[in-house]
Amino acid sequence: QVQLVESGGGLVQAGGSLRLSCAASGRTFSSYAMGWFRQAPGKEREFVCAISGIGGRAYYPDSVKGRFAISRDNAKNAVYLQMNSLKPEDTAVYYCAAVRTLGSAYIHQSDKYDYWGQGTQVTVSS
Repeated sequence: QVQLVESGGGLVQAGGSLRLSCAASGRTFSSYAMGWFRQAPGKEREFVCAISGIGGRAYYPDSVKGRFAISRDNAKNAVYLQMNSLKPEDTAVYYCAAVRTLGSAYIHQSDKYDYWGQGTQVTVSS
């Protein structure tokens, strides 16, 4: 069982930056693939980025590539999302998610993840 707690959300002006953190419980954190997803009001949950357990390979959709960066610190059981050049369309609740093993072909699919945090609100004003 893995418990995830996000933090770091808030209100920021367009062009600004935020860093989200996700603290995870569990002794085998390093073997989990970790993902960030977001959901805006009235929209479906959207893949933001992910990082594999072994090797720490990062995955990004085009919508955030070059602006967002995911990283992990296995010693601290934590994963981070650095968000730069934020846009109003980045406004959403951001969720951290974990899955024990997941192939790269599926890492963007929210229904493949087993554990979810409660979410943290990110609001970008124009």
